[in-house]
Amino acid sequence: MSNSDLIADIESPIKTRKRLFEAGEMKLLVLHLVSQAPKFSYDIIKDVANLVGGNYKPSTGTICPTINYLEDQHYIHAELNAEERKQYSITEQGIQHLSAEKATVDKILCRFDTRKQIHNNEVYVDIKRAMENLKASLRIKIQYSELTPEQVYAIAEKIDKAAVEISRMEVTQ
Repeated sequence: MSNSDLIADIESPIKTRKRLFEAGEMKLLVLHLVSQAPKFSYDIIKDVANLVGGNYKPSTGTICPTINYLEDQHYIHAELNAEERKQYSITEQGIQHLSAEKATVDKILCRFDTRKQIHNNEVYVDIKRAMENLKASLRIKIQYSELTPEQVYAIAEKIDKAAVEISRMEVTQ
């Protein structure tokens, strides 16, 4: 994803993200991982956890229905190995679907790469701290104050302004 795409996302109307994965994203991510090499369900869980970072690990209650859906759609198929364990591989139909959704997959991978960098790189410790401070101050303000619509708008405007200023900062290389 190019910097201009990221800036366009920042400057576009805010899309509230309440969950780590939006509808359909886990399915695409699992399909992407299976497309790289045949995998057992445990491998898929480990690969998703590694990709997402930040101490996230999907449960079998998340992965198994996802795998079942992908099998039902004929995007993946299972083969039993010598130990009677199911190993999943992508089908031709799955390859076509993944190809059609390439832009969405790239966006998901980019988002999680950035998330991992922020969580794992000491260089970004101040950014992570500042993000957590912002979230904490907003929670406290919302929980203990009765904000007027004007105050809500003013807070949102300040956050939007900071986001645009950050996106437009010159980066030296």
